[in-house]
Amino acid sequence: MKHIFQKGKDSSRPTLLLLHGTGGNELDLLPLAGMIDDRASILSVRGNVLENGMPRFFRRLAEGVFDIEDLIYRTKELNDFLDEAAQKYEFDRNAILAIGYSNGANIAASLLFHYQNALSGAILHHPMVPRRGIDLPDLSGKAVFISAGTNDPICPQEESIELESLLTQANAKVEMHWENRGHQLTIDEVNAAAAWYKETYLGGK
Repeated sequence: MKHIFQKGKDSSRPTLLLLHGTGGNELDLLPLAGMIDDRASILSVRGNVLENGMPRFFRRLAEGVFDIEDLIYRTKELNDFLDEAAQKYEFDRNAILAIGYSNGANIAASLLFHYQNALSGAILHHPMVPRRGIDLPDLSGKAVFISAGTNDPICPQEESIELESLLTQANAKVEMHWENRGHQLTIDEVNAAAAWYKETYLGGK
């Protein structure tokens, strides 16, 4: 998978896995990573699927309707890539924190839904429920931050609330942050995610 890896100044911190939204690329979320933790290593990945020339992490059949077969395939592809990248770049495979926006948040949520040890946690900006009707792995010890917009036309409030519920039932520790906005990623929610990260991963430092 096309990607960027930047070795951080502190190897004890999680590697930040950056997953862009539809039409984005591996450069999009680099500024976000610096705001969350400027000492952590970064692995930023470009989605392998094109929709009208726009990179995505998996196909969809229509707005908000996922191609589940492709989602399962691409989730495995990304999980396998993380295994390879951890070996190649010598970072801790068990300490990967995903930071995803929109389509990137959905593939990050899918990793949590399908693979117990894919991620140590996630920051999900404007995610949807990736799959329904499956048993999630035990996500004890996983920390997840979800930010969503109360007026998001692409990701209705019910999606984020249901995702929070499903992850919580799987024993993940979930924090929900609401913005009175639409689908755009705001500086306020990034700041809220950074505060959550410092409290959760750095003991409030």
